[in-house]
Amino acid sequence: MIKISAGEFAKIVNGQLRNLAEDFVIDQLPVINSKLAKKGTFFIAFKGKNVDGHEYVAESIKGGSEFALVSKELNEPTVLVKDTGEALLALARYVRNKITGLKVVGITGSQGKTTTKELLHSILKSEGQTVATEGNFNTEIGVPLTILNCNENTKYCIIEMGARHQGDILKLTQVANPDVGVVLVVGTAHIGEIGSVEKIAKTKGELIAGLNEKATAVLGSYDQWTPNMANGLKVKRILFGDNQDVRAADIEIHGGFAHFDLVTPSGRNSVELQVIGEQQIPNALAAAAAAHALEISNESIATGLTVAKLGSKWRMQVEELNGLQIINDFYNANPESMKAAIKTLILLTQESGGSSWAILGKMHELGQIETSSHLSIVEYCENVGVDHLISVGTDLYQVNSKETKDRNLVLHQCKNVEAVLELVDSFSVGDVILLKASRSERFEDLAQAIKGKWIGAQQ
Repeated sequence: MIKISAGEFAKIVNGQLRNLAEDFVIDQLPVINSKLAKKGTFFIAFKGKNVDGHEYVAESIKGGSEFALVSKELNEPTVLVKDTGEALLALARYVRNKITGLKVVGITGSQGKTTTKELLHSILKSEGQTVATEGNFNTEIGVPLTILNCNENTKYCIIEMGARHQGDILKLTQVANPDVGVVLVVGTAHIGEIGSVEKIAKTKGELIAGLNEKATAVLGSYDQWTPNMANGLKVKRILFGDNQDVRAADIEIHGGFAHFDLVTPSGRNSVELQVIGEQQIPNALAAAAAAHALEISNESIATGLTVAKLGSKWRMQVEELNGLQIINDFYNANPESMKAAIKTLILLTQESGGSSWAILGKMHELGQIETSSHLSIVEYCENVGVDHLISVGTDLYQVNSKETKDRNLVLHQCKNVEAVLELVDSFSVGDVILLKASRSERFEDLAQAIKGKWIGAQQ
């Protein structure tokens, strides 16, 4: 957070000071969880459906927060506003424009946002102080909180932008004012809420439509909508993907990890990714294209990509446990990410020589395409050669009974964790296990149970 007086703070958010002097210097970082309150923070109280943050203001002040941004009259040191959410956005907009020389990168897309953010962070942090979205803070609360973590010395700010409704990303773009806007791909994630792939494309395209004329649009070439998002706009455009401005040449996959030559308009350098899966190549190219737009050298980009390791939890994390390889990938799930994870499962199984087990849960927020999407995953498993598909807690994964061809895929319908654990006895050393489902399926508990059963069986 940059340094401003409490009086200036109040003007920015159209608020009033309560038990707080006008000349009090504010440079504290914002928190929205009272448990994170400590010296050097200020607390923002939000009214939620089940919890009212104003009930925790006293606790946050006691914990060390020096004041709170509130929409209710309280006795503690506060800045009183009509709406804390709108006040937060106004404050972030002010801070973003106040920091001279700050370069902001906005990233959106149906999948790959977090991985791209972390790969780009690995590149940029060697070039200067860099702030990036933490966790899944990609909403109208998370984006301004990320911006407020910047100070006068911050050179780069990387922001993930998510959307549940049309207009969400445009609102965030107007606050963040990105120098580079990145759209990865248009897919089916959240189609149940937004309505159609065409509407999803329009929603993701709000990032590009909201860029200023001096900005650069970095666009993937993996669907029919994304490459055209800058058409008719005065912004610069960089395309990434096969045969594009930024591309991967001489691709090889070793142990599930991609090795390739990164080709950009400024050079060609070797990259060896430390994040597993062939599907990480487009994410790496997106990060490279964004860094190229910021005039980072090709050599530095390649180095940043090669040393990058994902810190995000439950995203394509591979562990070896007593001869069994387990892919933990259950932060979220949609048809595109599901197929990408299954492809990695097959690649690892081919190298290990064991059997492949896809333990899959329900994919949420698919709306009218829910049934067809789950059936398409079964078909994909058949086509790529998955040995066992374990369906957990859903009957949406079904074999097409009309198909007469011989099948190698064995489909196991398991209603609960206990039923899955019975199959662990069929696992063998050299097998590869994929655990994949939407976050709300709580596959982390299933993963722990499977690991415990496997370890017990080996003793």
